[in-house]
Amino acid sequence: MLELVDRFRPRTERAFVERVVAAVREHVGRPALEVSLLLTDDAEIAALHNEYMDDPTPTDVMSFDIDGGAEVVVSVETARRVAARNGTTIRAEVALYIVHGILHTVGFDDVDREARRRMRDAERAVLASMQLRVHEVDD
Repeated sequence: MLELVDRFRPRTERAFVERVVAAVREHVGRPALEVSLLLTDDAEIAALHNEYMDDPTPTDVMSFDIDGGAEVVVSVETARRVAARNGTTIRAEVALYIVHGILHTVGFDDVDREARRRMRDAERAVLASMQLRVHEVDD
């Protein structure tokens, strides 16, 4: 199940988002993982970041494990800015943020070196399975 709300213009193609979510589900062995995804701008993600994390700044992605499902919020505006800066595509950046958010909800983390390596390896594997490339996150 995928619930998608896309408030950003131009819209991200739903079929693309479905392929990203399916690739993450396959990678983590959770084919039935319920995912709720909000694609939005910096202003809305900043408001949510403030509400839930007490930080009023925009961020690229937020995620919550709710009842065993993934709730993910992605700033497509941030993805557009980062893609332009790094010479990648908006689609690849959006995919990275979706992958990163879902991975957090199923037990991946990036708080220490080993956990971050595991997270980055999983991100690269999922993106590679879709033939997408992004700039190395930790560079």
